[in-house]
Amino acid sequence: MSQTSPQSSFAALLPLLLFLGIFIGTGVALTASGTSMAFYQLSATVAIMPAIALALLQGGVGRGRLQKKITIFLTGAGELNIMTMCMIYLLAGGFAAVATAIGSVQATVNFGLSLVPPSFILPGLFIVGAFVSTAMGTSMGTVAAITPIALGVAAQTNIEIPLLMGVVLGGAMFGDNLSMISDTTIAATRTQGCEMGDKFRMNFAIALPAALLTAVLLWLTGANGTQVQLADYNFIKVLPYLTVLILALLGLNVFVVLAAGIVFSGAVGLLLGADAQTSYSALRWAQDIYKGFTGMNEIFVLSMLIGGLGELIRFHGGIAWLLERVDALSRLLARGKKATTRAGEFCIGLLVSLADICTANNTVAIILTGSMAREIAEKNGIDPRRSASLLDIFSCVFQGLIPWAAQLLLAGSLAKISPLEIAMNNWYCMLLAVAGAAAVMLGRPKAPARRSARLQTTGEV
Repeated sequence: MSQTSPQSSFAALLPLLLFLGIFIGTGVALTASGTSMAFYQLSATVAIMPAIALALLQGGVGRGRLQKKITIFLTGAGELNIMTMCMIYLLAGGFAAVATAIGSVQATVNFGLSLVPPSFILPGLFIVGAFVSTAMGTSMGTVAAITPIALGVAAQTNIEIPLLMGVVLGGAMFGDNLSMISDTTIAATRTQGCEMGDKFRMNFAIALPAALLTAVLLWLTGANGTQVQLADYNFIKVLPYLTVLILALLGLNVFVVLAAGIVFSGAVGLLLGADAQTSYSALRWAQDIYKGFTGMNEIFVLSMLIGGLGELIRFHGGIAWLLERVDALSRLLARGKKATTRAGEFCIGLLVSLADICTANNTVAIILTGSMAREIAEKNGIDPRRSASLLDIFSCVFQGLIPWAAQLLLAGSLAKISPLEIAMNNWYCMLLAVAGAAAVMLGRPKAPARRSARLQTTGEV
């Protein structure tokens, strides 16, 4: 973004604090009144409007001044990386909607479960959740798809429901963190300016030890020996998700990958139908694509509004004030170049963690803190692949542990237990927090030499 910042000012952050105050305050008030899904009753796109108004009014609205600030806001809202991110959201939504409509979700779940032996049910359920969420790119969809299976296991065994739901949620958050078509991956890579494939490899190296240790601990519980009853599935319907995953890992342009996913999943639907009884027409295919687009409306609009608000905050000196505070913390923590890098990474993790705890939405948390994280990374010599990975990791850690997060509320609602009970059994997110902290402290894994300069506008994955 091109606007230069004036002298640093804490007052410039007041619009952001107002947004968080309205959003969190409403959620807390509704929670106290017993409203279900309290933090999701007020859309963030509405809660941010008073904050934008305040940012426009700051510094006066004399002749020409308001118009200048409106121009700054629109420049931030339409910034190239913001618009690229929004277009990726639309394509990801279109692909997810078509794949769901043709039955790929249930086919993928049943395919994964068919590979799980009865003696491996708990770690197997975690691995299936991780596979499904990585393929689908949505933790919410994974929780909705696999929870009925977990409850079926509970009915056949003496395994406690909170433990089973913690396993499901852990697997769901694994894919939310790593999937190529996850909102968090899109937001993290676009705000940091790195390629999705590079971020995946860096992120995977940090998350894999946590996932493996989770699987081992689940196996050691001894709560196994159950044969899960599976529905019939057609492996061809699994292929759209596998195709998108493979093409993304091969380094193809993200627009090409998602467009190919939409075309391939639609072709599978036209060939095989939505299910054994229902045909799938070209008209329904078009309708499902549009349904996927509209499902991304909120995050699409919110990304633009936050981009505009962020540019106004920068214009008024808020980003400069935050960076001064981060520099002071870095100097306090750092002793030498390596320590300075570690301190910067610690600050990135802390920023996005606090943002997620406040907003209960890991994608929003990344969008809110992305520009600040990029400034911190550039100032402290942090590779963009590292900063993108840390943003995604720590936002997903707390998204899987705070009882007011949508994933926990959904899981608790479906299983009819307290979200807090599920959070206490989400071992994976706890271990991911440890793995992320260890990665910061040890400076591992090292980022390999980049094949190209920092991504700016290519949209490559």
